[in-house]
Amino acid sequence: MSTSPSDHEDIADSAGAHAFARLGPDESPYFNRELSWLQFNQRVLAEAGNEAYPLLERLRFLSISGSNLDEFMMIRVAGLVGQVQRGFATPSIDGRSPAQQLAASREKLVELSHRQQAIWRALREALAGADIHVADEQRVKPGAHKWLKAFFLNEILPIITPQALDPAHPFPFVQNEGMGLLFTLTRDETGEQLIEMVLIPSALPRFVRVPDEVTGEGGQSGGALYISIASLIQRYAAALFPGFTIQGDGLFRVLRDSDIEIAEEAEDLVRTFRSAIQRRRRGQVIQLELEEDFDPAAEALLLDQLGINEAAVIKTDGMIGVDGLAEIVGEDRPDLKFDAYSPRFPERIREHDGDAFSAIREKDIIIHHPYESFEVVVDFLRQAAADPDVVAIKQTLYRAGSQSAVIGALIEAAEAGKSVTAVVELKARFDEEQNLKWASALERAGVQVIYGFTDWKTHAKVAMVVRREGGGFRSYCHFGTGNYHPVTAKIYTDLSFFTADPKLGRDAAKMFNFVTGYVEPHALERIHIAPIDLRQEIYSRIDAEIANAEKGKPAVIWMKCNQLTDEGMIDRLYAASNAGVQIELVVRGICCLRPGVEGMSENIRVKSIIGRFLEHSRIYAFANGHPMPSAQAAVYISSADLMGRNLDRRVEALIPILNRTVHDQVLQQVLLANMLDTEQSWWLHADGSYSRVMTDGKSFNCHRYFMTNPSLSGRGGALEAGAVPKLSLRRGGTA
Repeated sequence: MSTSPSDHEDIADSAGAHAFARLGPDESPYFNRELSWLQFNQRVLAEAGNEAYPLLERLRFLSISGSNLDEFMMIRVAGLVGQVQRGFATPSIDGRSPAQQLAASREKLVELSHRQQAIWRALREALAGADIHVADEQRVKPGAHKWLKAFFLNEILPIITPQALDPAHPFPFVQNEGMGLLFTLTRDETGEQLIEMVLIPSALPRFVRVPDEVTGEGGQSGGALYISIASLIQRYAAALFPGFTIQGDGLFRVLRDSDIEIAEEAEDLVRTFRSAIQRRRRGQVIQLELEEDFDPAAEALLLDQLGINEAAVIKTDGMIGVDGLAEIVGEDRPDLKFDAYSPRFPERIREHDGDAFSAIREKDIIIHHPYESFEVVVDFLRQAAADPDVVAIKQTLYRAGSQSAVIGALIEAAEAGKSVTAVVELKARFDEEQNLKWASALERAGVQVIYGFTDWKTHAKVAMVVRREGGGFRSYCHFGTGNYHPVTAKIYTDLSFFTADPKLGRDAAKMFNFVTGYVEPHALERIHIAPIDLRQEIYSRIDAEIANAEKGKPAVIWMKCNQLTDEGMIDRLYAASNAGVQIELVVRGICCLRPGVEGMSENIRVKSIIGRFLEHSRIYAFANGHPMPSAQAAVYISSADLMGRNLDRRVEALIPILNRTVHDQVLQQVLLANMLDTEQSWWLHADGSYSRVMTDGKSFNCHRYFMTNPSLSGRGGALEAGAVPKLSLRRGGTA
């Protein structure tokens, strides 16, 4: 099942994937980061149009694309706007000025917005065919009308507040992601005209579902009927404005700059972040989304009062705030969703009657989420909290979610008298407020809470349990590629590595001392840490592959990550390609590396996997002078993507996988399955475009493979017994 470089052509083969290009005189060797990200969201949006998916899953992808674009506007576009306003001219990796990037991004955003609406119209029609009706006025029969009016009068009218827009009434503040309606009115008695604004409270849902018994006739179900709150207010606005004639109305939505910048000299991070979160809610308006037929006078008023120009306006002839469609995805229609999937609990832990420490002592364990339950991580911490022999727990927390069992386990441990240290990252974007709440709860329970570095984020995913055993102490470690977040662990593909290796335990302790006490680690035995030596370790591994290629030995690099933007890393991979190293990259999102260019990157192929689960694990593998994949390959898992921020401005961990069984599982199952995937994969071409992987052979879906086969943690014996289809590099995927 091993391969030499000549087998490179057999990995997820595709017509057209091998056509080499030449770099034009004005072409950059790198792709623009912002435009590459928008390409990623275009691939997400393409899944909303994928007719092979159930309808509500397609709607989910559409809502995700909306949420993604909102975040892009609030962070990336906001950053470019700020640079342009301050006169910054520093070019991006591809040589574009901030103004050029902003113009190109806005052009692409308009294109994506139009595409979203086209897909929404098609999905809305298809959903109606499946008896799910969204904002369908023809479905509002007398019974439904009566119910909706009562709902408006009793549930909506008491909450909303109309405000006249004139010199006597200051323009109201519209919060980030806030939606509102402008009404043009005429007073019946005098003919006076005025404009009124009604802001839609964020506490209200985006849609109201009419009860089945109301939509049906004669006791029969009339299907699901959803009406947006905005259209409900428009429908019954006469009750809000008695004595006026409504001449027109229009819906709008505001996005603001949501990035948080913290000065390095901040003396109190908690106080600083609380203030910054408040400021973010009032950030500069970056985008104003309007209905297509919005009243011109009302539009001019908004532009003036919000302090923006027409370049920041997007007019929409369909759904405003596409992310809100996520509420409809929750409709109870299993026939319109992916088949239900329940993660397996790892066999290795079960074989030890649930005793995680006993199982880890026996042998290192790798867990593959979401195919294997994240509960094993929570149980590891719960067991530590209840075990009288456990003396200390140390944990990093980047994103833990709003209802985190991990936090509960740490609190239990502290209340049980354990020494518990939690490194809570306040700078986790959009989770800052939640993390502040968790930090307070942990501190009240007696946990030692550390906020890490002011200018670096602590992004490493590490938990360490110190247990008294046999007259001494043993450290049990968990190293992850994803966050300690029980919700995302159900939809993100990540790896959890459990080990009692003393060397890894000593390194983990040094890493915690680095974050909590700024004690720079020396003489690390296994782990590589950013920003200290993680970059250098990957560089040295790439250089070793270059040396092997020059000696005529097998030279192959396989990498899987979420983003590849670092210029130094890209240049190193270009050098490897020129030396003859065969390079296969699976980069889900942003990729600034330009593959398939003669004399620069003809030995590099890049693909992106977009499917039912969000690919999130980071795996880096190097052939090490042997055919790939083999037991001699150097394999690492990591919390770090190949971005400058991860390599130079974050605390990250790069973990070598040395245990033979775990090594084979990560390399010859997880990583190889990603390389072989055809059904969910897209090739990146030298011109920056993506196309779906096409194959004339048997297709392969890596998500389906792991959903239908025994868990990774028990796979060693299962593979040997032939109970699991073993993957190979040949077309067809399994052997």
